[in-house]
Amino acid sequence: MKLPRMVRIKQHFTGPAVKDIEEEVRHQISLVGLESKITPGMRIAITAGSRGIANIALIIKSFVVNLQLLGAKPFIIPAMGSHGGATAEGQIKVLESLGVTEAYCGAPILSSMEVVQIGETERGVPVYIDRHASEGDGVILIGRVKVHTDFKSPIGIESGIMKMAAIGLGKHKQALALHNYGIQGIRDYMPEVSRVVFNKANILCGVAIVENAHEQTAVIEAIPTELIEERERELLKLSASLMPKLPIQELDVLHVDRIGKNYSGTGMDTNIIGKMRILGEEEPEFPKIKYVIAGDLSDECQGNALGIGLADITTKRLFDKIDFHKMNENVITSTFLHRAMIPIILDNDLEAMRTALRCSWGVVPEHARVIRIPNTLDIEFMYVSEALLPEIRALDHVEIVGDVTEMQFDVNGIFLN
Repeated sequence: MKLPRMVRIKQHFTGPAVKDIEEEVRHQISLVGLESKITPGMRIAITAGSRGIANIALIIKSFVVNLQLLGAKPFIIPAMGSHGGATAEGQIKVLESLGVTEAYCGAPILSSMEVVQIGETERGVPVYIDRHASEGDGVILIGRVKVHTDFKSPIGIESGIMKMAAIGLGKHKQALALHNYGIQGIRDYMPEVSRVVFNKANILCGVAIVENAHEQTAVIEAIPTELIEERERELLKLSASLMPKLPIQELDVLHVDRIGKNYSGTGMDTNIIGKMRILGEEEPEFPKIKYVIAGDLSDECQGNALGIGLADITTKRLFDKIDFHKMNENVITSTFLHRAMIPIILDNDLEAMRTALRCSWGVVPEHARVIRIPNTLDIEFMYVSEALLPEIRALDHVEIVGDVTEMQFDVNGIFLN
């Protein structure tokens, strides 16, 4: 089989970027008036999620430093539902993989899966928060505002501070309580849970993070608790406008070098690959991709291969890295079982590519429409097949930065960079 030739391209994105993280955190603390809410000796919980957010360790550290200057005693709590195998130890390891450690941030990490119930919604959904957070004197909710990978919200609340208040702060027990209702639970009931948290728990403020298409911090904004919902809707629109996408939306094959929860909560961002695979939910109209190949698993996700079921083909090296306990705990909590189903397993990248091309009906392999990306978070640089070059050249924001060459693999059949 003659494989398509490939060329490296670069997408040029525009968008704001925070130049000085520490100074911006100081500024936001002043704007939201935290100084008037904090007295010396107050124990303040700071939430830390499981996502690979740019500068997250520095952002958390900056809040720790400034709270300590106000005389408070901040501590960090993992706020990540069932991630890390739904264990206290596993969630600390997830934070360590993101650079969030006690030594770096200068504050203790209090990790526990214990929660306390603080109320319930009008629909009767119980509302929980982390035990350590409940025993403190206040909570600062830090979360990235981003388009969700499972649903589109009619009220404009998807991934962000409100999700952190509900599924993050409520740990595994809250995740189970919401995911038991499927999409309705995380789309419709989740905001209701977060409103109870805002009313019942001492939430000092929310901190919204928005990233640009270069995975840089575009916005850090401290928001008074009573304004979180309104402001999060506006920031979601900003985030969506900055979000990158594949330059071509109809493909025969998309090869993703690595999947992992550090890139997306679903292992691969469903908005990038155009596959959601949720029972009863329609797939996105675009992008249209016949076959998605998952080549490898990131080290940061520690064996949690949730999202492997979004691929059509994978490799033996990825399969051998799967920690089924961690992955199964996560996917069973979500109830979206298809996302952990194992696709056909091939020996290596070369065999995976050959198989995808062989099964692309009516397509001459060397003329196939193929893109290869490092992961679904980092799509500034990528490889595209020769057949796509006429369309690529017509795009103003795309630059060809390499020569057309044959696909290159090492002796083990793994793609060479």
